[in-house]
Amino acid sequence: MIVTAIIQARMGSTRLPGKILKEVNSKPLLAYQLERISHSNWIDKVVIATTLAPKDDIIVEFCENYGVDYYRGSEDDVLSRYYEAAEQYGGDIIVRLTSDCPIIDPDIVDETIQCFFNNDYDYVSNTIERTYPRGLDTEVFSKAALKRAWKEATLKRDKEHVTPFMYSNPEIFNLGYIKNKQDYSQYRWTVDTAEDFELIELILKELYQENNMFYMSDVIELLKKYPKWIELNAHIEQKKM
Repeated sequence: MIVTAIIQARMGSTRLPGKILKEVNSKPLLAYQLERISHSNWIDKVVIATTLAPKDDIIVEFCENYGVDYYRGSEDDVLSRYYEAAEQYGGDIIVRLTSDCPIIDPDIVDETIQCFFNNDYDYVSNTIERTYPRGLDTEVFSKAALKRAWKEATLKRDKEHVTPFMYSNPEIFNLGYIKNKQDYSQYRWTVDTAEDFELIELILKELYQENNMFYMSDVIELLKKYPKWIELNAHIEQKKM
């Protein structure tokens, strides 16, 4: 059973264009994410799924510089881009990650994958009932489930966001989810605005220099030490589908 992580990535962003390659300590955010994912015990292969748009040529250049596989597909039909990337690079199990999560926790990624392996699920995530900070989002599904979604999804929402067709159809797909013992859903560690980037920059500058592999608990302890930091992006609302 080959596990392939596919990270959707593009330079276009309505609120913070070019966010995924913004740098902290002269290192792009996407490079931090890739480094952290490399600590997963389950992921066999990582693919960046970007678009054919000229503005995303820089992402291809990044992938070539960092030795990362990539696939270029539709900018708007992300579901097709995902499926085509999975077809090209293979994998029985697909892990969906997004490129705006530079401090993704590999232990939580592995916990989600382990839940998939230990049960008869088609789709597992830690987002159906949110208890983890936004920015640690992980979805795991079978290649077969991805193929069925690709063949049967018709709604624009389902094509733009890859997985809604799966988790919105429990009569078709066997769904699973993981929850944290304590609810940390109030934290926002994704990067979609300048305020989000400011917080992530502070976290990386504080923690990465001491230990380049830190985890959710380390970030929470840091924010207890500097509670004012949480206010930087507490007012930001997640974009609706």
